[in-house]
Amino acid sequence: MHLLLLEDDIDLGQAVVDHLEAHGHAVHWCKRIVQAAAAFDGASPLELALLDLHLPDGDGIDLLRSRRAAGDRRPVIVLTARDQVSDRVRGLQTGADDYLVKPFDLDELLARVEAVARRSGALDPQPLRLPGLRLDFAARRAWRGEEELSLTAMEWALLARLSSRPGQLWSRTALERALYGDAGRAEAESNSIEVLISRLRRKLGPGRIRTLRGLGYRFESDDPAPGAAA
Repeated sequence: MHLLLLEDDIDLGQAVVDHLEAHGHAVHWCKRIVQAAAAFDGASPLELALLDLHLPDGDGIDLLRSRRAAGDRRPVIVLTARDQVSDRVRGLQTGADDYLVKPFDLDELLARVEAVARRSGALDPQPLRLPGLRLDFAARRAWRGEEELSLTAMEWALLARLSSRPGQLWSRTALERALYGDAGRAEAESNSIEVLISRLRRKLGPGRIRTLRGLGYRFESDDPAPGAAA
C-alpha cells in the first residue's frame, strides 16, 4: 500500500518509514505541509495518509480540512502529541479516520494503518496485468502468457511482495522481514531469498526480477526482452 507520512521529527519519521516499509508498504515522507499538499495532488498513487498536526509551516488539521472539503475521501490517521480529548474529537470531526497519540508503539501504528485500510477498502487486492504476466492476488494464482504457474506458498509470498510495487528496489533484509517476520528471520537460511528468487526467475522468465548488486531486487513491469539478463 502507498502511504503518505507528514512528520517533521527526523528520528520518529525515519523509524516510521523503516517499520512500515519493512512490512511491505511504500512511504512518501514529507516534512512540510506544502510538500504533503503537493503529494495529495500528485500523479503517484496514494492510498492512506499519516498526518502530524504541528508543522513548521502550519497545522495538519488545516490540510485535512481542505482535503475533505475538496471531496478527498482517502483515509487519514492523525499522529500527534496533543492528547486532550478535545483534540481527538476535533481531529475526528474534521475527517480523520483514526487518531494516535505520541509516543506510540510502531507495531500499534502498523495495526491501525492496516485496520483503517481494511475498513476503507484500500487493502482490497486487485489483479495485476502486465505484458506476458497476470497475477490474481485474491486467488493467489499467476499466469505467464496462457500458462498457469505452479508456485509454492513461499514463492507466491515473495512474488506478491515484489510485484506489489513494480520498479521499487527491495533489500534482502526487507524481503526477509516481510516473509519471515523479525522472529523467523533469525531462523531462515542465509541464502533463502536468493533461492526463492532463482526459482521465480525460472518460472517468470529472465529479466522480470532484476538484481542490483549490493542493494537488492526489483520487479520489472515491462515485458523483458528475449535473452534479457537477470
